[in-house]
Amino acid sequence: MAGLTAMEKKLAEYKCNTNEAIQLKLVRFPEDLEDDNTTFNPEYSHQVFGDDEVAFGYKGLKILLYYIAGNLSTLFRIEYTSKVNEKFDCVEADDVESKIREIIPPGFCTNTDDFVSLLEKEVNFKPFGMLLHTYSVHNEEAGEDITYQIYKADMTCPGFREYHERLQTFLMWFIETASFIDVDDERWNYFLVFEKYNKDGATLFATVGYMTVYNYYVYPDKTRPRVSQMLILPPFQGEGHGAQLLETVHRYYMSSPTVLDITAEDPSENYVKLRDFVLVKLCQDLLCFSPGKLIQGFSQEMVTEAQQKLKINKQHTRRVYEILRLRATDMGDAEQSRSYRLDIKRRLIGPYKKKQRELAKMRRCLRPEELTNQLNQIDLNMQHEQLEESFQQLVSDYRRVLERLAQA
Repeated sequence: MAGLTAMEKKLAEYKCNTNEAIQLKLVRFPEDLEDDNTTFNPEYSHQVFGDDEVAFGYKGLKILLYYIAGNLSTLFRIEYTSKVNEKFDCVEADDVESKIREIIPPGFCTNTDDFVSLLEKEVNFKPFGMLLHTYSVHNEEAGEDITYQIYKADMTCPGFREYHERLQTFLMWFIETASFIDVDDERWNYFLVFEKYNKDGATLFATVGYMTVYNYYVYPDKTRPRVSQMLILPPFQGEGHGAQLLETVHRYYMSSPTVLDITAEDPSENYVKLRDFVLVKLCQDLLCFSPGKLIQGFSQEMVTEAQQKLKINKQHTRRVYEILRLRATDMGDAEQSRSYRLDIKRRLIGPYKKKQRELAKMRRCLRPEELTNQLNQIDLNMQHEQLEESFQQLVSDYRRVLERLAQA
């Protein structure tokens, strides 16, 4: 902070990182309120507090957003050790409360006693909609299997609209480009994951995560469901719930004759890895993906069967084929390894061939000095290096999918 004036140094002390200041909890028991182990923080807060993810005007700022584990009734409170005042020349503290109020729905608690009173009524909360799937995950810490359920809901379910308003606030903290959807559009479907747990002899439900899917119309009489948002809340991440949710949603749409295929909107890298695992798991038992047929190469039979039986489009089917062919290939065998490498690179080289076609056009159209400039941008040796790098990255990603599949 060299070169700063005394006032600038003083003001810098009143800047707080909002990713650290925001404290989130999913509360099941009153004692969770004082247990730091139940607290988690956002990954992002730029959509609320700007690109710097900073709140100015406070020392020791804490933005408490505590949710009852099931129905997500909310406690919102702001704490700090000190705040700028009129003694500071021409500066005032950010209005943190207003910024948070913009994304959380009204009706939240501001004091702990009211929140604990609501917690006592949590026994009455039940999941919304239609039960699609039940599964269990072994919990090492508890030494027992924990049961989870996945439901499909819509805005006609009593109380679901208000619940969803509370649930979607988590998107702002954990999805970088999140936005709230238009819930009045009836083409949205909602899929919810809940954990069943016991409290004083009663069975209660805790929110684990959810997915929103938009049903696009495809002429003349089909729909194409597109995954829009998917979030497993941080305390439940790494336990396989994302795969269970995505597979359940796929199976739900597979049974519909009007569904053409299932896609995703701007999928993240993590979502693509998850989808790879789920689709390979679904496809591996189809006859068209038997080892003998995989070695023969990608076929129309694979495209047709995956689309008709599993609602998987051609692009995703090709990726499934490449992963399963890797499993069927002895990469220690020079001939098999070469055949696999060439097969993948033939697909990867598409964009490079397009550049070469563009170059051929340039040779006919550009003056020598312009052509030289373009040639400098299209280094063929670099293209070969990039192609090999892309291939090695794909194989590495595919191996991770196969390792996870072997453990499933």
